[in-house]
Amino acid sequence: MDSSYVVWVFLAALVTAVATGVGALPFFFTREIAAHWLGVAGALASGIMLAASFSLLYAGLQSHIALSLVGVVLGMVLVAAVDRLLARYSALVPGGGQFTNQTDWRQMLLIVVVMTVHSIAEGVGIGVSFGKLESTLGLVTTIAIAVHNIPEGLAISSVLVPRGVAWWKAALWSVFSSLPQPLMAVPAYWFVEAFKPFLPFGFGFAAGAMIWLVFSEILTDALEDTPSETVASVVTLAIVGMLAFQLVIAPGT
Repeated sequence: MDSSYVVWVFLAALVTAVATGVGALPFFFTREIAAHWLGVAGALASGIMLAASFSLLYAGLQSHIALSLVGVVLGMVLVAAVDRLLARYSALVPGGGQFTNQTDWRQMLLIVVVMTVHSIAEGVGIGVSFGKLESTLGLVTTIAIAVHNIPEGLAISSVLVPRGVAWWKAALWSVFSSLPQPLMAVPAYWFVEAFKPFLPFGFGFAAGAMIWLVFSEILTDALEDTPSETVASVVTLAIVGMLAFQLVIAPGT
């Protein structure tokens, strides 16, 4: 491996992390969101996250079916355990401030944790794509993930901003959730052959965690504020739009 190339791998992955923060920019123009639109925002976030989960799971199943499915189950179990742990200790977090109650605090932390886990798999994918100096594949992967991360930042912000988090803080949280990408890309580049076998598990793990979070937390809250027909329509359009978007930016992947 060319040691001088490591800097470019790190910078490429850092760009993908920063791109996640761009997803918060629409909220610069929106200070307050009514309850109905809070549900719409949650439905939009759910659709984006489900589409990302389907893409990750598809990529994992193409490489190793068993590892991917094991990853899905473990991802689901871990995020459920974290959610139960946070619920147990949420009473220690005082209400008020930016968040209306302990549930808002718990959901905010949970979505950041899940999206951070998701970013680990993508960071490894970036590093592996640059392995063996395959710069063309690495560049395409970087661009695809960077553009793909913008709506993911929107999904995170759709949960945080309506609950009182400033848009610029939501942008920082979004970037924070993607920091594993530059951190994992470099070791994955250095040890590409060692990391490749774990990619299907990582993709499945991230997909399982996100799918569980969507149905357990985000969609449940969305249905409290918005009619089910509206939520279903937004989720469906978000999934279709996101999958079509991914096919445009990275055809054949």
